[in-house]
Amino acid sequence: MATDIVAQLADSLAKAGVEEGELSYKGQGRKLDNAQSVEEIVKEIQDFQGLQALRLEGNTVGVEAAQAIAKALETKSEFKCCYWSDMFTGRLRSEIPPALNSLGDALMMAGARLTVLDLSDNAFGPDGVKGIEKLLKSTACHTLQELRLNNCGMGIGGGKILASALTECYKKSSAQDIPLSLKVFVAGRNRLENDGATALAQAFQLMGSLEEVHMPQNGINHPGVTALATAMQHNPGLRVLNLNDNTFTKKGAIAMAQALKHLRNIQVINFGDCLVRSEGAIAIAEVVSDGLPILKELNLSFGEITEEAALTVAHAVKGKVQMEKLDLNGNYLGEEGCEALREAMDSMNMGDVLGSLGDDEGEPEDEEDEEEEEDDEEEVDEEEVEEEEEEEEEEEEIEEITGNEVSTPPSAPRPPDVSSFLSFPSPDKLLKLGTKRALLIEQQVDVSDAMKTAEAFLKISSVYKEENEEVKNAVLDSIDAVLKKAFTSPSFQGYSFVSSLLVLLGLIKSEDKVKPVRVVPGHLQALEHVVQQDYFPKENVAVLEAFMSR
Repeated sequence: MATDIVAQLADSLAKAGVEEGELSYKGQGRKLDNAQSVEEIVKEIQDFQGLQALRLEGNTVGVEAAQAIAKALETKSEFKCCYWSDMFTGRLRSEIPPALNSLGDALMMAGARLTVLDLSDNAFGPDGVKGIEKLLKSTACHTLQELRLNNCGMGIGGGKILASALTECYKKSSAQDIPLSLKVFVAGRNRLENDGATALAQAFQLMGSLEEVHMPQNGINHPGVTALATAMQHNPGLRVLNLNDNTFTKKGAIAMAQALKHLRNIQVINFGDCLVRSEGAIAIAEVVSDGLPILKELNLSFGEITEEAALTVAHAVKGKVQMEKLDLNGNYLGEEGCEALREAMDSMNMGDVLGSLGDDEGEPEDEEDEEEEEDDEEEVDEEEVEEEEEEEEEEEEIEEITGNEVSTPPSAPRPPDVSSFLSFPSPDKLLKLGTKRALLIEQQVDVSDAMKTAEAFLKISSVYKEENEEVKNAVLDSIDAVLKKAFTSPSFQGYSFVSSLLVLLGLIKSEDKVKPVRVVPGHLQALEHVVQQDYFPKENVAVLEAFMSR
């Protein structure tokens, strides 16, 4: 019965999960090499009146196939959303730019006005950015609200091309009295480094409309961080700022603290694994204390922060009524410091807001060494960047030959960071949490809250891979740990969990206007697993069945 319910759910998602005006081939794993292989898709596009969105994620599209699809899009003037992440798996880099050019030309010919362009996880490098450069400069992108280019291997060169295209788009659209108002920008794992980040910062400052910026794992040091900080000051509507796993040091952290003074709408700050150090943390704490009235999450994990600075941060969140999570894991607190921090949070009735401290690094050996290391690090920044660029060019040449995806260069092993995984899930991050990942995740998730539990379930299951046994088992073990803890808790409301899950999947509407997630196969495969487990109440299975039978 459980499998039947999930099959019904999949069918419902295929219908209800596809929004009005949307045609979806998401996650079907099709190998689309030529015009013949896309005949069915082309016909469906041609026959779809009022087409607004096309989902091609999780397929692999060749040049000829892209050209055929493009031809069908040339008449779709109402088109708005390109969900084209992960659609060039196994393709040569040389195939991607002409494929993107064809699709872009078609949208311009159609007179489309895009709101979403998602090309994440395509590993196309700087040449791929050139493939969308003309589209980004055109009137088709004057209305763009979301640009998602996560894990594309753009590099410094690609970052500069992108920044130039966005700048030109803004200037042209402004001349027509409809200035580009980009709201969401995602470009994690792209090796942008200082120069790429600085170029983009100039475009961000010009637009001034950003609400979410996600740029984790880009090898950005304090010069690039400072440039981004300056740009963020000119985006007063910013709600989410995720720069996880870049290198701020004290200079970058202080510059970012100055920027935060101008961001009263900020809700999520993720500076985890950014080496903000104690002085940077104190500077950020002062801003948090004096302002940021609707702050919900603050992540300063793995930043070489000492006990005194951590306590300053803790006291800074006092009175923040919307505060949901403070992450200070992986710092230099020591056992006594961890206990003092817990007591401080408990004394403010905010003990549940503090995340796990299980990966604390212990007390620092010598604070003077810390300052000397920072000075030395800043002196060699330029030399390191040059060396890294040479190494990366060699790596990219090898990857182009082997067909491997571009990824961030390996760095020194870091302690596991559950919050980083839950904020920006990936199979690699999950595996790096180690053998205790299920326990670590279970401790991090607030299972007293049905919605947060449902969100965690979907985030964990989103990285499920049927073909990768290690990832598959890691996902299922982690989900089992979280949900078993939830359903065995006397206060947990199972019906609320199921309801929240259906809302997040887009199957029922919420009065709170909760935005549905993008459904991926892992969500359904994980759900098929959990409804067969002993901890999952049969009455909740019945609720799913009743919902599906309507």
